[in-house]
Parts: sequence; C-alpha cells; structure tokens
Amino acid sequence: MKISVFGAGYVGLVAAACFAESGNTVIAVDIDQKKIEGLKNGIIPIYEPGLKELILRNQSEGRLSFTTDMVEAVEQSLIQFIAVGTPPGEDGSADLQYVLAVGRTIGQHMNGFKIIVDKSTVPVGTADKVRLAVQEELEKRSSHLEFDVVSNPEFLKEGAAIDDFMKPDRVVVGTDNVRTAEIMKELYDPFMRKQSRMIIMDIRSAEMTKYAANAMLATRISFMNQIAGLCERMGADVAAVREGIGSDSRIGYDFLFPGPGYGGSCFPKDVKALIRTAEESNYDFLLLKAVEEVNELQKEVLANKLIKTLGSADEEQPLTGKIVACWGLSFKPRTDDMREAPSLTIIERLLAAGATVRAHDPEALAEAKKHFGDRIEYSTNQYEILDNADALTVITDWHEYRNPDFDRIKAALKQPLIVDGRNLYKPNRMKETGIRYIPLGRAGNGISEAN
Repeated sequence: MKISVFGAGYVGLVAAACFAESGNTVIAVDIDQKKIEGLKNGIIPIYEPGLKELILRNQSEGRLSFTTDMVEAVEQSLIQFIAVGTPPGEDGSADLQYVLAVGRTIGQHMNGFKIIVDKSTVPVGTADKVRLAVQEELEKRSSHLEFDVVSNPEFLKEGAAIDDFMKPDRVVVGTDNVRTAEIMKELYDPFMRKQSRMIIMDIRSAEMTKYAANAMLATRISFMNQIAGLCERMGADVAAVREGIGSDSRIGYDFLFPGPGYGGSCFPKDVKALIRTAEESNYDFLLLKAVEEVNELQKEVLANKLIKTLGSADEEQPLTGKIVACWGLSFKPRTDDMREAPSLTIIERLLAAGATVRAHDPEALAEAKKHFGDRIEYSTNQYEILDNADALTVITDWHEYRNPDFDRIKAALKQPLIVDGRNLYKPNRMKETGIRYIPLGRAGNGISEAN
C-alpha cells in the first residue's frame, strides 16, 4: 500500500519505519526542513532502540522517503496518517491546531478517495473535527471526492516501540465504514500473522481507549507511590507488598514499581487532557485529579530525602556546599526523552537548595543541556561524577545502574550514601557494603533506612 505519515516525530517515525518494513511504500512528511534534511542523510532526531537501523534499511531499499512537500504526500498515497503533536494548552486540553491543519491540507489537495487516520493522541470527538475540516476544504473546491476518517491510537512504549509496533498486543481501529475496516485489516495483517489482535469499534470509543489506557497506567503508578509512602511510616517493605499484590492474577505486576513519579510525552499530557475533557462534559473526574496531584508531590520526594539527610540549618539553601551525583535524567530507560521527567523537578529543587549537581545518563545528556545549560555538571562516565560527592541519587533505572561496583561507589563518595528513587538495590547488600541506603517505601533497618 501507499502510505503518507504527517509528522516525523516519535510516533510518526516509528509508524513510517515499521510500515515500510512490512513492504509498504511510505512517505514521511514534516514542515521542519532541517529535520527532513537530517533524516535524508541518516540523522535520526530521537533515540529509540532499533529505529535508526530500520529507517536506514528501508530508505536504501526505496520503501521509505522523507519530504516537506505535503501536496505530493497527499496526492500519492491512499492512507494518510496524522501523527503530529497535540501539546497541552494552558487549561490542560489537547491543542488540535496541527491535527486540523493537516486535515485541511488533505482536503485542499486530495485527488481521489483517501483514508485519513488519526494516529496522534486526540480527545474524543476529534475525528468529527477532522472530517469537518476536510469537508470544508472540499466544498471550497466544489469537489465531491469521498474520504473516511479513522481513529487508530498508538500504544507504544518508549524504549520498546519497534517491538510494540511489529508485535502488538492489540490494534484498535475506530471506524463505521466496512470497506475502510477491511483496508485497515489488510494494512496491519503482516503484524498479526499468528493471531488477529485487531479490535474494530466506533470512532469515539477508539479515541477514548487511548486516554483510558494511559490514565489507568498512571493511576497504578500513583497508587503504588502512595503505598510506598505509607509503608515507610508503618514499618513495611513496599517490595514485599508489590510481590504480594502482584501475584494476584486480577492485578499483575506491571506498573507497580514505586519511583520518583511518571513523566514522558504521554502520561502527564493525557491525564491532563482527560481531566479537561471530563470538565467540558460537566463531569468531575476526582480520581484522575488525585493521580495527577500525587504525581507532582512524588517528584519532590527524592529531593526531600536528600535535604533531610544532608541539609544544614539554613532554611533557604540547606544544601550549600554539598555535591549530589545523579544517575539518570530521561523519564525512563532506553530513551533520551526528558519531557516531564522527574529529574527536571528533582534537580531544580537541589539547585534551589544550594547543591552542586553532577549528572550521568546513557542517552539524555544532550537533552539535559537544553534544560540546565551550565548550571550542572555532566559526564559520560557514571563513576566519574561520584568523586568526593556527598551522595548518589538514582533517578532513572537504566540497566547500567542495576548492578554497579559498590566498592568503587563507596570509595569515591565523600560519605557512603545512596538515595535510591528506583529501589534497585537490596538493603542487606547495602548493609554488608557499609553504604547508607535510603530507598522508597522501606522502613528504617540498621544502615538501610527509608526516611
């Protein structure tokens, strides 16, 4: 099939590369000339494992091309994927200006039947708005060309997006057109050869499904962070509690790890958007408001622990003269994405408290420099930042941090202190090593403590 993907961002690039990999002819379109020129020359603007190799292979074999020519993309392809950004507005609602702009462009230049697919995360009712935008442009041309609008939300995990796309848990398609449903089935069939996992539903339900999925996962994270806080105060171990409840098949283990809060391009934005959508329907979504509030408070926990442990009597800058080494900056492992990352809040809080901050991350140092500039120190060596530091805090659970050289850590630090926002290490091991260990959700126990 011939496919055009509007928006060469995270979702658009993954979709374009994976559709090309299954044999389709794909045009990826973006208005950013610099980005497109870079992609033509093999420069991938985001880090996602396996994506660069996929793009380069399909480019060289002629199935994937990049352009800023939106007219060409509209005219040449049957299926038009809209994968542009929907940033949150000041009130938390999704900004649809880029989605609707693509819709209008398609309406202005379509030359035959087109299937327009909303791949961007959009509020319920967006397909109707896209349909109206396209129809208005066709009427200006006195054209009666047919088209259909489909909702096909993405469910990609950053760091595992290629596998998620190529081996999906499910593919949700919202359409009321039988012919369109069959074309979408044909498009996705190569990714579901063992078993069809396509779920066809009405458009509004498909739009809601994406928001509901992300809101549920965000809720589990905030719930577990609240349990961790209670465990610290009640003398319980959150790791044991997680094992106890996760073994229940109705609950499962996924998204039940305590941490410094959720971040990234999806959860924060989608929770806000769903709250706003509810408000527009005169519905008070109390649960999601609490999920969001808990998450904002959780981003303060690691800094609070460091200030409590290392801080002086100076109320304004209690960490003056202290050096804090931070492992991990991206919002999760296997990505360089720092959008809404807990590290942003944590480091800003440490700087405000007077600390000198040193940071390491396997992929996100360039992104971090955009946020912090020269206000913090950076290193590509995770141990180099420990020299004479007062504490190490673990913010992101990269694999490189999971089984480090504890003797080297202890020797490098001014005082052997780890404040662990991901609970990566065993308290007994820390006790044996002689490192003061402060994790989340574990009560004080000898040299390992939670408070």
